[in-house]
Amino acid sequence: MLRDMVQPAPHKPVLVVEDDEDARAAIAEILEADGYEVAVAANGREALDELQHLPPPSLILLDLRMPVMDGPEFLRHLRADWPRLKAVPVLLLSGVGAEALPDTGGLLKKPIVPDELLATVGRLSGRIA
Repeated sequence: MLRDMVQPAPHKPVLVVEDDEDARAAIAEILEADGYEVAVAANGREALDELQHLPPPSLILLDLRMPVMDGPEFLRHLRADWPRLKAVPVLLLSGVGAEALPDTGGLLKKPIVPDELLATVGRLSGRIA
C-alpha cells in the first residue's frame, strides 16, 4: 500500500553544452531516445544561465571549443561559483588532439559514436553501474 503512494524521483537532466547546432541536436536526440531528460546550451555562458533554472544535472556534456565562453572557462566558473554542483561529473567533447582536463569525467572524441556516448553517459550519470 505504501509502495503505491511513493512517487518515483524525477530524473535529473543531462546538460549538453555544444556550439554546433547539428551536433547538439544529434546528441540530445540520442540521449532522449534512451530516456534521458536533456537540457541544451550553445556555449558556456548559456550553460551557466541554464543552471540557474535547472535542478542539478546528473551530468554535463561539455564541448571544449566554443565562442562566448569555452569549456575550460565554463569549468572554472562552475567549480568556483557553484559549489553545490562540484560533484556533478563533466564529460568533455572535442575533436582530434584534445585531452581530458583534470577534475572531469573524461573525454569523448568527435565525431560522437552513439553506443559509446550512451555507455559513457550511463556510467557517469549513475544510470549504469
